[in-house]
Amino acid sequence: MNKNIIMVVCSALVLASCTDNKQPAGKALSTDSVSVSEVIQLTTDQLKNAGVVTGLPTKRSMHSHIKVAGTTEVPPQSIVSVSIALGGYVKKITLLPGEHVTKGSVMAIVEDQQYIQLQQDYLTAKSKLEYYEAEYSRQRQLNETKAASDKVYQQAKSDYESQRILQRSLEQKLMFVGINPSSLNEGNVSRSVNIYAPISGYVTKVNVNNGKYVSATDVLFELVNPEELHLTLNVFEQDASSILIGQVVQCFANNNREHQYTAKVHFINPNIGNERYTEVHCDFVNGNKKLLPGMYMNAEIEVSREDLTCVPEEALVRWEGKDYVFEETAQGKYKMCKVITGMADSGFVAIKEGLPTGNIAVSNAYALLSKLKNNAE
Repeated sequence: MNKNIIMVVCSALVLASCTDNKQPAGKALSTDSVSVSEVIQLTTDQLKNAGVVTGLPTKRSMHSHIKVAGTTEVPPQSIVSVSIALGGYVKKITLLPGEHVTKGSVMAIVEDQQYIQLQQDYLTAKSKLEYYEAEYSRQRQLNETKAASDKVYQQAKSDYESQRILQRSLEQKLMFVGINPSSLNEGNVSRSVNIYAPISGYVTKVNVNNGKYVSATDVLFELVNPEELHLTLNVFEQDASSILIGQVVQCFANNNREHQYTAKVHFINPNIGNERYTEVHCDFVNGNKKLLPGMYMNAEIEVSREDLTCVPEEALVRWEGKDYVFEETAQGKYKMCKVITGMADSGFVAIKEGLPTGNIAVSNAYALLSKLKNNAE
């Protein structure tokens, strides 16, 4: 009997002890269901020092990009190969690759005896033309009065017209080699001719030197006019269908990543090459004085626009491979919410999922993350 009473009392004491141990656990479960590591409470002074600013997400017109690379080039009409119409020996040249020349300036002087012969032939033909013209005029007057036969008149007319044709052709030859026939006379016949720059631009190639003999088929110089510089981009075939004429391109050179250039798509090559990309040609719409042909460029082509809900980049934090924003749940109290981001543009990021409807920390969100994790530690 006494043993049974003792066992009952001991069982009651054990049960009471178990009940007391469960009591604190019950209180812990009754707290906020959000993990303490996702919520932070800041005082007024802490908010001021952290510089946190709250606000609502905004709707913005966002555009997606295609990142590509390419080079600066000049069109074929802006590249000029300079040759000479007739052969000769280079008498003088002072140009170096990279120098700027102005249209009409002397690039080189070439001399040869055939230039003397050409000038001689022209002056002789010009002198004979004066004689044939006078003879033709005289025979025409005689023929009108029947003092000369028609045969003599026709022969004089033929001689005059043949000589006029010869003089005109020699005129064109002189102009072709750079000699002005209107200023040529027996007192200024020269054995040399000047080679003039056909355009204003930069010398990219110099293929001659003093004393070298050049022929009509030789290229002496190559000039490039950088005023019509354009951008050629290589777009892979999976992105080619998204490119349209008129789309805006933002690009920068590797030697100056800070300076952005703006261009627009001007022409799209409809052919896909062996490397599985097509060429997209773009015209610059702002200054490109510092760009040179052949420079490597990185670019982003704006391919689409749509209105999306966005937050500033400063509102986003990244923790353990995921993106978060801080929702303001009360004065100075913030809750870390996981979000799924979309495209980014001009300092804003589109949010696809998880964005709170209320105010969020739109700047210095990393200050909240730092404080939150320090508290958790």
